[in-house]
Amino acid sequence: MKLSKMQFRRDFEQSLTSEFATDVAKAGITETFAALSSVVKQYYTQIWQGDNQYKDRSQKKQTYYFSIEFLPGKMLKSNLLNLGILSTVREGLQELGIDLEKVAQIEPDMAIGNGGLGRLASCFMDSAASTGLPVNGNGIRYRYGLFKQKIIDGYQVELPDSWLNNVNPWEVRRADKAIEVTFGGETWLEETEDGRLIPRYRNQERVLAVPYDTAMVGFENTRVNNMCLWRSEVPQDLDVKFQNMEYMRQTSMLSAELYPDDSNYDGRLLRLKQEYFFVSAGLQRIIRHYKSNKIAPIAQIADYIAVHINDTHPALCVPEFMRLLLDENGLSWEQAWDITVKVMSYTNHTILSEALEKWPEEMVHTLLPRIYQIINEIDKRRTDELLPHVGAELIHKTRIVKDGQIHMANLAIIGSHSTNGVAKLHSDILKDVELHDFYQLYPERFNNKTNGIADRRWLQISNARLSRLLDEKIGKSWRHDLVKLEALKDFREDTETLKQLAAVKLENKKDLAALIKEKNGIEVNPEAIFDVQIKRLHAYKRQLLNVLYILKLYFDIKDQPDLEMVPRVFIFGAKAAPGYHYAKAIIKVINEIAVMINEDVEVKDRLKLVFMENYNVSLAEAIIPAADVGEQISLASKEASGTSNMKFMLNGALTMATLDGANIEIKEACGDENIFIFGLTKDEVYEYYKNGNYNARDIYEQNPVVHRILNAFIDGTIPNITNEGPEIFESLTAFNDEYFLLRDFNDYVRAQKDLENLYRDQRAWAQASLMNIATSGIFSSDRTIRQYAKDIWFIEEKSEEV
Repeated sequence: MKLSKMQFRRDFEQSLTSEFATDVAKAGITETFAALSSVVKQYYTQIWQGDNQYKDRSQKKQTYYFSIEFLPGKMLKSNLLNLGILSTVREGLQELGIDLEKVAQIEPDMAIGNGGLGRLASCFMDSAASTGLPVNGNGIRYRYGLFKQKIIDGYQVELPDSWLNNVNPWEVRRADKAIEVTFGGETWLEETEDGRLIPRYRNQERVLAVPYDTAMVGFENTRVNNMCLWRSEVPQDLDVKFQNMEYMRQTSMLSAELYPDDSNYDGRLLRLKQEYFFVSAGLQRIIRHYKSNKIAPIAQIADYIAVHINDTHPALCVPEFMRLLLDENGLSWEQAWDITVKVMSYTNHTILSEALEKWPEEMVHTLLPRIYQIINEIDKRRTDELLPHVGAELIHKTRIVKDGQIHMANLAIIGSHSTNGVAKLHSDILKDVELHDFYQLYPERFNNKTNGIADRRWLQISNARLSRLLDEKIGKSWRHDLVKLEALKDFREDTETLKQLAAVKLENKKDLAALIKEKNGIEVNPEAIFDVQIKRLHAYKRQLLNVLYILKLYFDIKDQPDLEMVPRVFIFGAKAAPGYHYAKAIIKVINEIAVMINEDVEVKDRLKLVFMENYNVSLAEAIIPAADVGEQISLASKEASGTSNMKFMLNGALTMATLDGANIEIKEACGDENIFIFGLTKDEVYEYYKNGNYNARDIYEQNPVVHRILNAFIDGTIPNITNEGPEIFESLTAFNDEYFLLRDFNDYVRAQKDLENLYRDQRAWAQASLMNIATSGIFSSDRTIRQYAKDIWFIEEKSEEV
């Protein structure tokens, strides 16, 4: 949009007056943020309204992306950037004596997601709007995020993440579009005179789902999509016999907490209830809008609507859509099933079997009796259809309802026309191993869509220095097409460019060093290698392997006080699930090792270890631009894709990686000489599984370096880990090292030595960094979302001439 500094200043000062009856000189920082947000919202609402009118008028097909979590991060600067007014507003505020960066810090991160699943969903929302694709999000408006992490005495402590304590300026409450969702009660079928079966209900629990819409503003275009988040409320006309405090509490809990503790029955029931709540509300709203716009008969809805199931949490989209078509719109089973399969598509995000949701039949039957009937009918009809053509064993392996449980991944695959993995290796493993039985039955449904990231947040916003340097060297076209970064290759031998690239990295490292000093009280050397591992704490991601190497370096220094080495700063950021005891033990160990190393005067500045608490999007935006190395060291075959690997690459960090997830495609893109690869391959891992001949205890006994490192967990070398140390020691020896850390350790040490040697040659390191940036364009989420649109959803980009 076009905006002068003078106009912005007028609008901003008017907002301060109308909202708070104050002026620039007297306004506090919170009032300044609120007034600024209000102005920005006014700027895009007209575009939002116009795009909604265009969508209704053109009646072109739209996609609805159902995800249990989104992780947008702060939206002020993102909206300013996408509107094309970031510089204008920054300069206009500066003329008023206001620092935009300080104002932006006031905004809380939207705590409606936790990890890669939610961040990917948000990158897709950004990319869909920015490429002109009509893709709308559907999720839950959680009152509290997973938790706010505090580190106390080295331990993770979970505090409420009350991100909604202040008003969220970006959302619009649509009370007039509220939807009723029902649970429990009794359900039976009555046959009508014409032979149709009509469901009847009694004593159901009623919940009101109120939508809160948030604009997803496209980058310098006229597309504004919608992210709908549902809040649970008590219906105003609720029967008096239900009006009690317990009912109100249970109702509010539906949208209270991201990932409630599911270690007991009540927690699991709440989780299942949440999943149906946002699925039912979202699908009802879609059909209501479709019918109110008189787009076409309901039997043709597949030509106008696509619904995407992001992981298994929204798999109930399949039976709920069937319910709406059958019960509310009178279609036959055959019609409804044909439409449902055409409308639905599913992304699998995990290879770990424990992450593929399964729900007890009894729980689903009690909570969702009509949905339970439909799921069983889907399973029965499919079995009857396949029996004449397929062996009984294969049918049993792929059934939705078996062994007293309802298998949600099976439901999503069977009820969708497309199932995709999120990296080439991941998709191959799904077809060849984890979902091979389904692939035999439905080979045409399986495909790959390698994940991507939104450069607008992960480069343009979070790394302004590098963005300006890129503009200077190759022009600004990369901001609209990330593949244009390829032009940077022309500067690989240009000494001045390499120096400028290194200077940008150093300034970013100085900023992060200041943040570490502020938050952790630790002084780190910006000239050291900043080696970073930031991701959810899970054993398969192998933060512990990194820890073992850090201990090796520490012992090397202790053995050789004059050891000459390139200084290292190891930086961790990670949350462990509240009930994941082993992961929390690793966090405790990391923090105690940090104290041991950082307070050892013999170590000096050669080695530092930092654990940054409460890892979130905003912290990632500070860490990633400063990283020299990104650790992507999961056991090969376990990480579906990863996206932090792509963010590091885009910002010029070199990757320390196993051949897992998208690391393989990163290696192919940047070249073998610009990445550090180590460890077992997927085939070697599966060979161990097949033969069962891995013996971690032998490695411990025979490798003196490993022996010394592991003994440190139990002999008092590492202080204050009386309980955690033995637990980790036993996991790696007595319980045979499930994720092969000890098997990969020597090769990891070799790769780390290669890294150090390259870093000693600063020109060669800068060249490798440049090549990572230049070849990262393929990992844009703009590319990914276009592939979904073309191959799965069959939707079109909006022409800006419209």
